[in-house]
Amino acid sequence: MAKMALSKAAKRTRRRAKETNMWCVYILRCADGLLYTGSTTDIDRRVKEHNCKKGGGCTRGRLPVKLAYKEPFPNRSEAQKREAQIKGWSRQKKLALISQNKSKLKQLAQSQDLSPYL
Repeated sequence: MAKMALSKAAKRTRRRAKETNMWCVYILRCADGLLYTGSTTDIDRRVKEHNCKKGGGCTRGRLPVKLAYKEPFPNRSEAQKREAQIKGWSRQKKLALISQNKSKLKQLAQSQDLSPYL
């Protein structure tokens, strides 16, 4: 299958989009209460995709979804590292992040660090 050549204007537009797009980690709250974490360069488009059943398979049967949290990053690598970190968290810790409860986040981080030794 041959690739179609892009015009110079299309290449410029694509390059500008890559230069200006900040990455964003987001948490969606599904209709059944599930918290879904992902990353994207266009948060509005991505939420619409989830609600049109074009997002992650996990959210398809849990519509509608609503944006609960977002956090910007300068590049994909940092966003994906943060996404992986948040995906490893407990529901309680994610809820503390969403509500920006720093003391609860700190408490949950300490209890998780100690849990292997209890």
